[in-house]
Amino acid sequence: MIIIGEKINGAIPSIKQAIAGRDEALIRERVEMQVEAGAAYIDCAPSTTPELEYDAMVWLIDIIQDVTDVPVCIDSPDAKLLARILDESRVKKPGMVNSVNEEGTKCETIFPMIAGTDWNVIGLTCDQMGIPAQPEKKLEIAKSIIDKAAHYGVAVSNLHIDPCVMALSTMATSMEDFEACIKGIHAYAPEVKVTGAISNISFEMPARKYVNATCMAYAIKAGLDSAIMDPCNADMMATVYAGEALCMKDKGGRKYNRAYRQGKFGKK
Repeated sequence: MIIIGEKINGAIPSIKQAIAGRDEALIRERVEMQVEAGAAYIDCAPSTTPELEYDAMVWLIDIIQDVTDVPVCIDSPDAKLLARILDESRVKKPGMVNSVNEEGTKCETIFPMIAGTDWNVIGLTCDQMGIPAQPEKKLEIAKSIIDKAAHYGVAVSNLHIDPCVMALSTMATSMEDFEACIKGIHAYAPEVKVTGAISNISFEMPARKYVNATCMAYAIKAGLDSAIMDPCNADMMATVYAGEALCMKDKGGRKYNRAYRQGKFGKK
């Protein structure tokens, strides 16, 4: 499982405050915690107002890169901002772009810039009409993004499609639909990775951690390749390690046993 650490996000109150006050110490601490917990990428999402987003993004990128060599995931709904960050080579080595979708010309803006490189990119299954409820429509959008990536020369193995898991509180079939999308995307393009913000499924549910962990287990079984999540959440990481062992993605549970011995979950 490729873990995209989600904790440097301006939507989180403490991070929002740290960005506004340029509290470098807090950002460094959150980066270090995620790296130690096993994040493969550090998501960098200022989630601030458009006029402040560029400066905040650059400030965060510089701190993250000073703390770690773990690749940065530049995260913004503004494709022009992402393109500017790429064009200015703000990121020292290829990381991940989060994200493109079928709304406007986001794919056409980003894909030519990362074609032939080691940059990874997340594609959301939404378009100018928003996020569709039907898994069939999500798969249609996913296929279009995959085809565009191939057309522009982006390695499809570097493409992560996010089927935009829906909240169980508003859609009873959300888990079933998520699984259908994971399987459908892999059936269309086996090399493409499927990702997701797992915690979305538990929105407005009580005791959210149980819903999230169970969703992760089902998603791993269906073929989930990466996840935007908190790597410091020991319960979720335990679910990832156990799920991969049970689904024979970690044969013999070697990674599970090693993570346990390292104290990543359970008792040290």
